[in-house]
Amino acid sequence: MDIGVLLPTGTAQWDQGDDPRELVAFGRDAERAGFSSLFVNDSLITPRVEALTMLAALAPATESVTLGTAALLPFLRRPVQAAQSLASVDLLSGGRLTVAVGAGFPGRFGRPLYALSELPWERRFTRLDETVALWRAVWAGADAFRGDILRFTDIPPGTRPFRPGGPPVWLGGATPAALHRTGRLYDGWLPYPPDPADYATGLRGVHRAAAEAGRAAGDITPALFVSVRVDEDTETGRRALDRYAHATYGMPLTDLERIQAVVTGSPEQVVTGLRSYVAAGARHIVARLGAVGLRAQREQLERLAALLPAVDDGRQPSAITTADAIPAS
Repeated sequence: MDIGVLLPTGTAQWDQGDDPRELVAFGRDAERAGFSSLFVNDSLITPRVEALTMLAALAPATESVTLGTAALLPFLRRPVQAAQSLASVDLLSGGRLTVAVGAGFPGRFGRPLYALSELPWERRFTRLDETVALWRAVWAGADAFRGDILRFTDIPPGTRPFRPGGPPVWLGGATPAALHRTGRLYDGWLPYPPDPADYATGLRGVHRAAAEAGRAAGDITPALFVSVRVDEDTETGRRALDRYAHATYGMPLTDLERIQAVVTGSPEQVVTGLRSYVAAGARHIVARLGAVGLRAQREQLERLAALLPAVDDGRQPSAITTADAIPAS
């Protein structure tokens, strides 16, 4: 069982006066606290520290945690150059990179970004799959690539990643088409369904598609992206998460939780909520901390760190004390 945390790289998660250089120390502290991965978001919806820049800064500052994207939007970058950047981060981290990708949100959150990237909205999923295939070809040393959309000849020698074959690539998304594509083409699945039952159903769909493609279910990491807030009770946590939802997405929590996984409440309630997804099949949790301001983010990091053993091995939350949390920097 792996439990990681999403770093608050977006300015919407900062208070006035916060120093973004503290994010590197935040990542180091999360590693010391027992989190197994550090993920970063990639978006132009709000200003933020660019995803691969953040991971490059974390690579030499950390030792063992997985460094990941949740999720990278490949259409924002030139595909061959992105392959070089990802291989470089994998090299700098000693082979600790995981790349979760997506084609962007529908509607007002996603479509304008394609216009900024001078790419058509149509066939975006084919473009995404071909981009990942191109990366893998470049990482393997190919000098040409021919897809339905992407076609390159005379590709110069590229940076080889630390691991043969390159970093694992996961897919975000839970539509029937996304489940099928995950099972056929990707190394992991990173959805955010509000209902654990939907997670279990989706994972079965991924496994069916994998079997049809001659792949083993174990070849695909079942991950989960979930917003988490540890508080005194559910109502207090929901008020804080509502502020976070407005700051991040410009929408109330009641709208956000219809489309994304959200777990909040007392330590016991948070453990129960996360365990419900573990029971549904999740084996790598990426927790987005529901707090605004780096100080509040760090407090949530400490509270969640104290619950890691309870989520991972079934210990009762009451047996976990704040002494298990990270020390202040």
